[in-house]
Amino acid sequence: MTTPRPATPADGVAWITGASQGIGAATALRLVRDGWTVVASARRADALAAVATQAPAGRIVPFALDVTDLAACRAAVPAIEAAHGPVALAILNAGTYAPDAMETLKAEAVKATHDLNVMGIVNCLDPLVPAMLARGRGHLALVSSVAGYRGLPRSIAYGSSKAAVINMAESLKLDGDRLGIRVQLINPGFVRTPLTDRNDFPMPFLMEVEDAADALVRGLAGKAFEIAFPRRFVFLLNRLRSLPDAAYFALVSRGTGRT
Repeated sequence: MTTPRPATPADGVAWITGASQGIGAATALRLVRDGWTVVASARRADALAAVATQAPAGRIVPFALDVTDLAACRAAVPAIEAAHGPVALAILNAGTYAPDAMETLKAEAVKATHDLNVMGIVNCLDPLVPAMLARGRGHLALVSSVAGYRGLPRSIAYGSSKAAVINMAESLKLDGDRLGIRVQLINPGFVRTPLTDRNDFPMPFLMEVEDAADALVRGLAGKAFEIAFPRRFVFLLNRLRSLPDAAYFALVSRGTGRT
């Protein structure tokens, strides 16, 4: 069984959710440089319009959307395709992070994070997959995080949501390879964005957002299932990931001041 080929601008348009700022906005601009027309979605129409002004006219098309609204997502895909052509590449990037801890755990806060980070992807896949299956091709990129590798402090809701996305992407790939739909997983580390600007803790190997967009777009054209960056940080986390539980918890506790 061979992995389906990457999508190209000749196949249709790219659709990016969470495209009003951060990695999503930078990736939209990077894809335009490669010849793509990008449909950019997020909740804030004004922020999307600001991103669109940074590209040649008509190359970034703002499409306001709340990905936690399933009915809106089901209406969005046919509307995009009717106006702009088939969605050949979908980068499902919308997400959020809020620090938490056992002492302050609230079900509502965890649900809000999972509704956006997990169900926001599922709500987009729901209409995307049938459209791609009908054409016999497509390219799906699900944005997770290296925070989904193993548990981390202040990341109960966020880390568990990203772990769910990692597992989801792996499951989708097993079906996609036989159905002609390319599935990739994007796991960024620390990238300088409005979300990480809120962090009050050290962020090793912090990456500029334009460099992250370059790594992401290069990975879309490559053979790997997982696109993870920055490489040195991912290498260290994978070493930690393979440790026995006792060693992992001891090292992370010491390294994050939890002891």
